[in-house]
Amino acid sequence: MRSEAIVVGGGIAGAMTALALARRNIKTTLVDRWEPGHSRASSTDYNRVIRSIHGRDEFYTRWARESRERWLEMQAETGQRLYYECGALILATAGHCDWEDATAETFQKLGVPFHRFSPDEIAVRFPQFDPAGISYGLYEPEAGMVMAHRAVITTIDLFRKAGGKVARGRVETDRNERPVLDGRPLEADLIVIATGAWMGDMFPRTVKPITSVVGVNVLYTSTPDGSTAFDLENMPCWIDHGQGSFGLPSTEGSGVKAAVVIPDTIDLDQDERLIRRQTLNRTRSYIKKRLPGLVGEKVVDSKFNQIVLTPDTHFIVDRHPEHGNVLLAGGCSGHLFKHGPVFGDFVAGVGLKDFGTADRFKIAGRKKLSPKESPSGR
Repeated sequence: MRSEAIVVGGGIAGAMTALALARRNIKTTLVDRWEPGHSRASSTDYNRVIRSIHGRDEFYTRWARESRERWLEMQAETGQRLYYECGALILATAGHCDWEDATAETFQKLGVPFHRFSPDEIAVRFPQFDPAGISYGLYEPEAGMVMAHRAVITTIDLFRKAGGKVARGRVETDRNERPVLDGRPLEADLIVIATGAWMGDMFPRTVKPITSVVGVNVLYTSTPDGSTAFDLENMPCWIDHGQGSFGLPSTEGSGVKAAVVIPDTIDLDQDERLIRRQTLNRTRSYIKKRLPGLVGEKVVDSKFNQIVLTPDTHFIVDRHPEHGNVLLAGGCSGHLFKHGPVFGDFVAGVGLKDFGTADRFKIAGRKKLSPKESPSGR
C-alpha cells in the first residue's frame, strides 16, 4: 500500500481523486496554482449538465448513473445543494440521429428511465423549444445539473476534513517530463497529474500529441419579466447536436445558460477569459431559432470555458511511460465533470494499484470514433 500521494490540479478531477485517496488513509497533498474554485480552471462556471446519454457506450452510461447517486449522497452528507434534477432533453436532428438512436438502445438495455417525444409532443411538454428540424426528443428524467463551482469547493472542504492538505504552487516538468515544484522534483509514492487543459503543455511528448484545447463561449440570458417558464422547475437541460449547442435552465437566478460550441483557441496563460463578440451574435441567432421566448432578453452574464479533447473523447487515466509513480488523469472532452465522484475513485484505485486502468483510458492507440460510437456524439 502506498503511504503518500501528491495530486496536482484542484479542479473536479484532482479534488475528487485527492478526496478518494484521503479516505483510503493515504497522506495526500493537493497542489494548485490558484485558490480552490478559481475562475481559470476547466471546472469553473456555475453549473454542468449531468446526464447518462452516451450513445452506445454502456461504460459511461453506468458511470453517470453511479455518479448521480454519489452526488446525491454528497449533498446529503454536506447539506450543500449540489444537484438539481430537472431532467435532460436531447434534440435529435432529422436525418442525423445515430447518437440518439444508439442512446435509446443503450437505455433500454440498461434500464435507464427515458421517454421519446415527437416534435408535436415536445412543443406541448416543453413549449420553451421550437422543435423545427427535429426528428424526435429523448427525455431523461433522472438527469439535471451539478452546481459546478459549489461542488469543487465542497469536495475540497471534505478533503481537508479527511486529513488532506491543500498547498499553493505551480508544478511544471523538466525536459524528461518529471514533475518539479520550485525547481525541485516532486517526491511521493504516487503523483497524480490532473491539470486539465494545462496537461498537454506539461507533457509535450506524452499528452500533447493526443489532446487539443478548445475554448467554449457561454452566455446567460435573462428570463422574461414575470415568467417562470425558463426556470429549472419548468424547463430541462438540453443538448442540440444539430445546432452545435447545449444549455441549462435558469437556476438560483442565473439566467438561461446557452452555448453554441464554436471551437475557439486560447492561450491558457496569456488570454483573458472574455467571450468573443461574434459568439454573442451566433448565440442570439440560436436563441431566435430554438428558444423564441427569449428573443429580446438581455445577456446578464458570460463565461469562457476551456475543454480538452482527445481523438476518441475518452478520458486519460494512465501511468507516464517513463515515471512509474506519475499517473496522468484527465482529458475531460467536455463530459468529465458529471462523472467526478466515480472518476476520482477510479483514479485513486489505479494509482494505488488496486486494479489496472481501462483500455479506453490508455495513452496509446487513440483514434477518432464515429458519432454513433463516440460517448460524446462528436
